[in-house]
Amino acid sequence: MKLEEEVGARLLERHLTIACAESCTGGLLTSRLTDIPGSSAYVMGSVVSYTNEIKERLVGVRHETLAAHGAVSEETAREMAEGIRRVIDTDLGVAITGIAGPGGGTATKPVGLVFIAVSGARGTLVKRCQFQGSRTENKGESADTALRMVLDYIENNRKDD
Repeated sequence: MKLEEEVGARLLERHLTIACAESCTGGLLTSRLTDIPGSSAYVMGSVVSYTNEIKERLVGVRHETLAAHGAVSEETAREMAEGIRRVIDTDLGVAITGIAGPGGGTATKPVGLVFIAVSGARGTLVKRCQFQGSRTENKGESADTALRMVLDYIENNRKDD
């Protein structure tokens, strides 16, 4: 079973909804989730917040967070996940922000640096990843990691516990 199929099955099983805020993946995570027939029962919406302006205006990332930490940071990923969950009113919010490459990296934020966050009723988890592939590979690894994080969040944070 593909990761997105497993995530969909768990969301349906637990009657949970999800929304995504994606930057460096450009909607890949949402595309994979919606590749599954019947996904409209749990995928409520998504924003590709590729620019800081959209992160602020549509997803709810604070200007101060972006100014202090930048778009590629644990703090921004956290606010993206919490913001999309609040804006779309879902059980889970997932965010991905990073540098897919091949350009755009710096000494402190190299190409392949990605922060992924999952937010729900029991709090927000953020993971820092350092991928080493091409742009396409980094995007795919980011989406895979986000799907695994969602599965883990659902399994370890049951709504009915």
